[in-house]
Amino acid sequence: MNFQSKKMLLQIRLSKTIMLLFFVCANSLWVRAQEITSPDKNLSLKFELKEGGIPSYQLSYKQKPIVKPSSLGLETQNGASFMDGFTVTNSAQTSVDESWNPVLGEEKTIRNHYNELVVTLAQAKNNNRFIRIRFRLFNDGLGFRYEFPKQNDLSYFVIKEERSEFNLAGNHKIFWIPGDYDTNEYAYTTSKISEIPSLMKKATIEINAQYPIKELSVQTPSMMKSDDGLYINIHEAGLINYPAMYLEVDAANNKMISHLAPDALGAKGYMQTDAQSPWRTIVVSDKATDILASKLILNLNEPTSYKDVSWIKPVKFIGIWWEYFVAGRSTWAFGKENNVKLTDDFTKLTPNGKHGATTERAKEYIDFASKNGFDAILIEGWNIGWEDWIGNWKEEVFDYVTPYPDFDVKAVHEYAASKGVKIIMHHETSGSATNYERRLDRAFQYMNDNGYDAVKTGYVGKIIPRGEHHDGQWMVNHYINVAKRAADYKIMIDSHEAVRPTGLNRTFPNWIAQESARGTEFESMGGLAPDHTTILPFTRLMGGPMDYTPGIFQTDLSYYGTGSTQRVNTTLVKQLAYYVTMYSPLQMAADIPGNYERFPDAFQFIKDVAVDWDNSYILEAEPGDYITIARKAKGKNEWFIGGITDENARTANISFDYLPAGKSYIATIYADAKEANWKENPQKYTVTKVIVTSKSKLKQYLAPGGGVAISIKEGNPSELKGLKKL
Repeated sequence: MNFQSKKMLLQIRLSKTIMLLFFVCANSLWVRAQEITSPDKNLSLKFELKEGGIPSYQLSYKQKPIVKPSSLGLETQNGASFMDGFTVTNSAQTSVDESWNPVLGEEKTIRNHYNELVVTLAQAKNNNRFIRIRFRLFNDGLGFRYEFPKQNDLSYFVIKEERSEFNLAGNHKIFWIPGDYDTNEYAYTTSKISEIPSLMKKATIEINAQYPIKELSVQTPSMMKSDDGLYINIHEAGLINYPAMYLEVDAANNKMISHLAPDALGAKGYMQTDAQSPWRTIVVSDKATDILASKLILNLNEPTSYKDVSWIKPVKFIGIWWEYFVAGRSTWAFGKENNVKLTDDFTKLTPNGKHGATTERAKEYIDFASKNGFDAILIEGWNIGWEDWIGNWKEEVFDYVTPYPDFDVKAVHEYAASKGVKIIMHHETSGSATNYERRLDRAFQYMNDNGYDAVKTGYVGKIIPRGEHHDGQWMVNHYINVAKRAADYKIMIDSHEAVRPTGLNRTFPNWIAQESARGTEFESMGGLAPDHTTILPFTRLMGGPMDYTPGIFQTDLSYYGTGSTQRVNTTLVKQLAYYVTMYSPLQMAADIPGNYERFPDAFQFIKDVAVDWDNSYILEAEPGDYITIARKAKGKNEWFIGGITDENARTANISFDYLPAGKSYIATIYADAKEANWKENPQKYTVTKVIVTSKSKLKQYLAPGGGVAISIKEGNPSELKGLKKL
């Protein structure tokens, strides 16, 4: 080979070497830092490994930082952590655009549209043990989770703590309640993130069975607003076989870090591969209305595996319930003695004379439900056990099949059936989940035998097994077990005092509602601030429907002559608006029937309003201030609007552009009177009928602590005649 040929060969080899080095470097950068955008390109996610092989992500919206570089990982109790020492061994991106139909919901059809990045991370120092982090970026936010595939060097491990960081871009306004392993029933505080430490003691009011977290923390869903007008909501989706997540607050640095509920031994979770964490969710927009419209959390949950869902139906009901809260008008307990056991003869108890759940009272409620078109009535206090419970951490309080002597289950069932009314069962567990699980099948069979197809479960008090928490892994699995077992008996579940929802009503559609927040009952126990229900849809309701129990018309509780000075801090019309703004397919008219008979024209809205929807339109919203929502009833040409405000009067701007063009409809407007407010004249309202079309606009006055409710229906020419056009 001559000199020229050798020179040419050397140049070729050098070029190949340079190209190879370029490829290796480029490939190294590719595996270390990757970026995906949302389908509409507004959101951008960047994943990379920081020095030491630490996983990190960052999120921006319209080129504004939402989450600055934040570390990801988990610590374990029984082995090496999943915090560092990683290399990227694989990466894949996919896109999904599909639609699905919920069994019950705010929309008939939900679009599921996202771009996904899945990164496989291996730890060479641990025999190349590997995990995956899966990111899904929607137009309305981000979901990510940890996945632990089955492998030779990873089968079983115990979580010491999850350390997912949310390094926020600013000192945002935040709507928060204290982190607590056992309750969500706190009032909301609005502050800057930096102010949380100084306000935490005041915010942590005394509540039954609470367990405030020692580390400075807040609950999720956590709603925030930046100084430049971005709305940010952090929560989780698909909470299965894992403890609930809270957010530890580093107030000095605007950083939040995941914190999991422990079990009785202090462990945070027991994992057997193949396994995964719940999704960590960040919903983002520059419009508050987009936050309320988001279906990201639902989309991250798995579709239901139920083959038959025809028995799962929306329910509008009344109940023997509110009368227990209005200054002792009646009681859950039948007798006076408190030293009783399940094995005692309850017929020998001395009646206290105030027992609410009697056969006679039940028939009165059934008559009212039948007359006014309600689907069902809830009867609390029907069963033995209430005498010796509160304050006693007892294993066996209720058996769920034995009624009090003055309640005839068979007679009530037969009477309700003759009137076309269902009865909703009540299972208070007193926090003894072990007792409930032992008796679950017998209790559900008893329901089937007596015509009950829905049950309200309660978990008031400290949990048994002792040392477990309402939000721990054990109880998370218990709630799901109850929902799945109930489905075997075609029974719907409405759980109270349970872990906050995370969209599992998609996977288990018979779990139709939860409480899991400070609801109407607290209006009789210290009251709720007028802004409370302008915050809840941005926080608690992000995870799923809430049994808020609205519809209280008699807001001044001194009316009952018991010396109470307590009041419900809303106008009557705001109570009507809740049926639209507080979504649930299970809606209660919670007041005593006689109070509805005093206001028949206002009660008409509750009788008319739907509880299952084809479409929802978030017309205007600002967390802590106001919300106005319109919804189309499922399968009907009927629309309903609800608007609420905080302690300040305002003018709601209501559009009707979602109505079919070219048609006229009758709108019945239930409005606060000019002299109404939540403190004085709360029951002053007006009812007006007008003609509306898709071009109509309405500026409607809302009183302090007030609201507006509107029903829209088709009308024939004779009904339209003489009405004013809006």
